[in-house]
Amino acid sequence: MKLSKRIFDIVGSGAGLLMLWPALVVIALLVKLDGGPALFRQTRIGRGGRPFQILKFRTMVVGAERLGPQITSHGDPRVTAVGAWLRRTKLDELPQLINVLRGDMSLVGPRPEVSRYVDRYTPQQRRVLEVMPGLTDPASLRYIDEGALLAAASDPEQFYVGELMPAKIRLNLEYAESATVASDFGVILRTIGVISRQNGTPHGA
Repeated sequence: MKLSKRIFDIVGSGAGLLMLWPALVVIALLVKLDGGPALFRQTRIGRGGRPFQILKFRTMVVGAERLGPQITSHGDPRVTAVGAWLRRTKLDELPQLINVLRGDMSLVGPRPEVSRYVDRYTPQQRRVLEVMPGLTDPASLRYIDEGALLAAASDPEQFYVGELMPAKIRLNLEYAESATVASDFGVILRTIGVISRQNGTPHGA
C-alpha cells in the first residue's frame, strides 16, 4: 500500500492546495491582522521517531507556549478571536497539506505528538511511530470534542496523558492494521462530514 498511499497523498494534497489557495491567502491575512506571523511552526515527532516542523495557521497569541501547557482546552485565554474560529472549523490545520506534499505526513494517519508526550509512550504505544502521521484519523473523529473533555478535567494534562492519549493510540493502531486507500478516503469523507455538522453547515454546501 505504501506507493499507492503516497500517490493518493500527493494527488489529494496537491489538489487541495490548488483549490483552496484563495481561502488560504484570506485566512493568512486575517491571522496576520490579529498581530504576529500567520503560520505557527512546531516540532512534532513523525514516522520512525523523526522530528519535523508541522505547519498550522497561528491560533494563539505570540509566545503562547511560554504562557501555559502544550495542550489546549476550550476557553484557553491564549487563543485569539480569529484563532477560536479557526480551531472550531479546523481550518487552522490546512497548511499541513504542505507537510503532506513534502512527505512529512499523510492525509490519514495518527496525529503527530510533541516529543514531551512521545517520551512517555510505553513500548507498545511506540508502535504508532511506525505509521506515517496524518491530517486526520479515526481517533480525531472519535474525540472531536477533545477540547471540551480537557476543559472538564480537573488536571487536563494528566487526563490527556493517562486516558485520552492511550485511547487514541489504540484506535489508530487498530485502524492501521487493515487500512487501505479506500478506507483512508472514507476517513477523509467522514472528517468533512463531522466538521460540517460541528459548524452547522449543510452537507454539500
